[in-house]
Amino acid sequence: MRFLCGLPPRLQRRLFRPRIEVGGVEPAPDIRVLLWLARLVGEDSASGGGTLTPQQARERARVEAVVVGGPKRPLPRVEDIEIPGSGGPIGARVYSAAQVGAAPALIVFYHGGGWVIGDLETHDSICRFLARYAGCMILSVDYRLAPEHPFPAAVEDSVDAFRWACAEAAALGADPGRVAVGGDSAGGDLAAVVSLLTRDDDGPKPAMQALLYPVTDAIGGQESRRVFADGFLLTAADMGWYEGHYLQGANADTDPRASVLRADDLSGLPPAYVCTAGMDPLRDEGEAYAQRLRDAGNRVAHRRHPGLVHTFANMTGISRTARAAMHELCGALRMGLSIHP
Repeated sequence: MRFLCGLPPRLQRRLFRPRIEVGGVEPAPDIRVLLWLARLVGEDSASGGGTLTPQQARERARVEAVVVGGPKRPLPRVEDIEIPGSGGPIGARVYSAAQVGAAPALIVFYHGGGWVIGDLETHDSICRFLARYAGCMILSVDYRLAPEHPFPAAVEDSVDAFRWACAEAAALGADPGRVAVGGDSAGGDLAAVVSLLTRDDDGPKPAMQALLYPVTDAIGGQESRRVFADGFLLTAADMGWYEGHYLQGANADTDPRASVLRADDLSGLPPAYVCTAGMDPLRDEGEAYAQRLRDAGNRVAHRRHPGLVHTFANMTGISRTARAAMHELCGALRMGLSIHP
């Protein structure tokens, strides 16, 4: 896979046919290779079309993460810790590339996986990448997963982890005044929800929110969910499987913790960098959320990567296009969390 995805783009276009174009968009050449290989081996759906058990899907995700994440980037500090939470201890991992004496910004990172799969290992490559190139300390949060712990357990753990990070930032070696939240997919949802819930309490607020192709609307219905419903690594069957395990009867129509896009008031939130993929079922709801944030008076930067698909943040070990997109994110984090006089 790494060899084929690393071929010159012109050769990839010639070798991997037919050309894929949906809704006037086509994947980047290396992503075309990846989609072709996924279809060849029948692994173009994280949930196996909704047929896998959560345990089977979790194991598949761990194996795939090793393949697409590439060799581990060495860092001066990678440390597993435990965070106290209202629902019990929360596993976490600290990543830092900072030299001794520096006090970098801290990003509390929530992994994707539909609130059902994913853990510290599946997103190890993303966190190492961000720590290395964004110049931030990363606190990766191993929040409770559904169906064993349905909604709102993941939200509760995410808020608890953020509050703990703010209180302990200095002890971790980070700057207490620059604690941000971020995440991909379901983790992007959790980062957005943490930003919303902490706005209205007396505690600390995130300095920034970085949302990678976030889930924002559990009701769905957006055009991209229909156009890219199958064949682009995240399928309509996957989303139904995830949301069924996670929500378990929660009222996604009215509860912004389940559908943050449907919150009545989105004013007064942290500056946001929202990143979407052009061939992703979640594209439209992520972009609708960015627009609602902007309309509510918040500072927002949105970037759509037209040739990329869902989960591209995990693909830095095999995809040059994904690496470029992640470097853009790192630049946005450096700018958004820089120290201003």
